[in-house]
Amino acid sequence: MRYLVRDRMFAFHEEAWIESEHREKLYRVNKKLFRLRTTFAFVDSRGTVVASIVKKAFTFHHTILIKHDGQVLARFSKKNFKLFGDRFKVKFSDGRRLRIAGNFWDREFDIQHEGTTLAHISRRWFTLRDAYAVDVMSQQDALLLVILAVCVDHVLQDAKGERLTNF
Repeated sequence: MRYLVRDRMFAFHEEAWIESEHREKLYRVNKKLFRLRTTFAFVDSRGTVVASIVKKAFTFHHTILIKHDGQVLARFSKKNFKLFGDRFKVKFSDGRRLRIAGNFWDREFDIQHEGTTLAHISRRWFTLRDAYAVDVMSQQDALLLVILAVCVDHVLQDAKGERLTNF
């Protein structure tokens, strides 16, 4: 299934919508303002917070915690050394590990587990609003894979210094 992540450009706070391929709004991503750490809340269409993304303050490299009901589900971090394209790693609390590898231009990413591609992230080159697609091959972890796509986008935009309109 394909999910679309769309930024809302003209808002007083940072917000994005996650839509299905049929343009049905499924989740809203809100940045919580006035916090020491960068925090995003994933809210479903009924208004229930289903997950949160918390960027750890004062780390050498980007480390993001993915939480559900106060419990840490996963730890997302950027690998320090890379030759071509960005590389990220995800370590779950149950011991599973995922690898996220990008291409040379940082526009296409694959989320992999032991060589199997679970999702593909594709960012559009030319759009008025920042938008990208997440093709999910594993429906049982669909929400988690979309959350990882938002983490990738946040880290890339944070590294470029474009923190005003993008996650």
